[in-house]
Amino acid sequence: MAHDGQDLTPQVGIVLPDLLTLTGAALAPVATVVDTARARVRSLVELDGRVAAHLIEANQTAAHGLAWLATYAEALQQMQGWATALDETGKFGEMEQLLLQITFGEYLWQIYGGIPMSQGEILRLQDLGLTQDEMGVLMTPSTMILTQTGNTEAARSRLVELMRERSAEGTVGASGLDDELEMIRDQFRRYAAEKVEPYAHEWHLQDDLIPMEIIEELADLGVFGLTIPEEYGGLGMSKASMCVVSEELSRGYIGVGSLGTRTEIAAELILAGGTEEQKAKWLPALASGEKLPTAVFTEPNTGSDLGSLRTRAVKDADGTYSITGNKTWITHATRTHVMTLLARTDPESSDYKGLSMFLAEKTPGTDDVPFPTDGMTGGEIEVLGYRGMKEYELGFDDFKVKGENLLGGKEGQGFKQLMQTFESARIQTAARAVGVAQSALDLSMQYAEDRKQFGKSLINFPRVSSKLAMMAVEIMVARQLTYFSAREKDNDRRCDLEAGMAKLLGARVAWAAADNGLQIHGGNGFALEYKISRILCDARILNIFEGAAEIQAQVIARRLLG
Repeated sequence: MAHDGQDLTPQVGIVLPDLLTLTGAALAPVATVVDTARARVRSLVELDGRVAAHLIEANQTAAHGLAWLATYAEALQQMQGWATALDETGKFGEMEQLLLQITFGEYLWQIYGGIPMSQGEILRLQDLGLTQDEMGVLMTPSTMILTQTGNTEAARSRLVELMRERSAEGTVGASGLDDELEMIRDQFRRYAAEKVEPYAHEWHLQDDLIPMEIIEELADLGVFGLTIPEEYGGLGMSKASMCVVSEELSRGYIGVGSLGTRTEIAAELILAGGTEEQKAKWLPALASGEKLPTAVFTEPNTGSDLGSLRTRAVKDADGTYSITGNKTWITHATRTHVMTLLARTDPESSDYKGLSMFLAEKTPGTDDVPFPTDGMTGGEIEVLGYRGMKEYELGFDDFKVKGENLLGGKEGQGFKQLMQTFESARIQTAARAVGVAQSALDLSMQYAEDRKQFGKSLINFPRVSSKLAMMAVEIMVARQLTYFSAREKDNDRRCDLEAGMAKLLGARVAWAAADNGLQIHGGNGFALEYKISRILCDARILNIFEGAAEIQAQVIARRLLG
């Protein structure tokens, strides 16, 4: 983009109040482009006035590209809201201003020129059916100034200077959260720094389970009961608090940050779909950490296609159910007490309507006997990263589940019940992604300071400095999108779209941060002894679990087009 008559000399910072005015003015043309793209893609996928699944599949690049475009638009909107709120409270300092201007400078250029959906897939507006004239809506004075002067090398270098000066603060830029949430962040940052991060790499290299001592301490800290209502023994706190806790624990080690995910999913299932008796029995035990749960949904040949599950649950004469089938990618399967297990109760069905959810009790295993419960066998799946809880394949052969443990007491509700957990699970996963990305930045900043090449620290080389700056910028973008989705959930508003966007972008940000962090480490980063090698492996799973990036984009697109 060029702007005749405007001085576009690269500068460090855009002077306030011009910056907030410029970024605010840039939102409208972006929204116009999103609306035009939505109309163009809808015209490709509609049949008789309805969105057709086969047409979305046939036009997958356009549909998924729309999801990415809308995610960028929402990200800019949330960064503007973050900055405005900070400005109103006198907290919008130089670092925050740089984060904002670099975000807008970079993301506006990407919207106009190409959004990376993955390393080898660049989405361009023409792929969504926009003409050059329709793209030209972006050529406003505000967007031109921001694209030319927002994300400059001078701005990135200055941001890193400030990061170095304020390294003791722990994060780059004000989060925008209230004092209570910041106190929670400080508490869990200190805990992770003392009890998790120093030992995480050894756990990873040895493929060890996270010590039970850590799990017990997390229980004492209230992690497992964080969002469970007080009437059921929990703390009754917000999803925003869950984000902060998950982020800081994952910053120490994603395995520890993910321990609460299993309880979050189980508690959501029981709160939304359980009977009063089931809530009274299970929620206090989950909140205290007395009972550890695991989610048992995926099967070897179905992946994300849960409607095709084959595991059978047959009701016996005495009212118990016999479970037969195979499951895979089951996290933390050995040491847990209860499985939220999805199985087919209607043998005549072939889709999600015949599925039911069970609270299947089991005996926790040991190293010698990992699966002692009758009717259940299992084996470990060796993985690159995300090792602290381990992954397993499970086999069920006449495995017994009490009739009273059918969630909600009614068959055929399993898929619907599971869908109700997706918002919280994806918000939590987005928070984990932010934590992993922050860990990559922490390690990379320190290495770039310490490592000397050609007579000076790596951090003094512009391309190294720029990598660190962009890590910090995108971490803040992902963080604000995640907090926004959590606020929507806390206000009882449907937020599958917002949660999906946070997870979609957060996972990409985590991978980019880990990959760039390893590049900064050079050959040392490829050595197992360096922690960044673990962060790279841990970051990679975020684009796959809780909905692969492609599935996530599909879900977002269907909401946008529906």
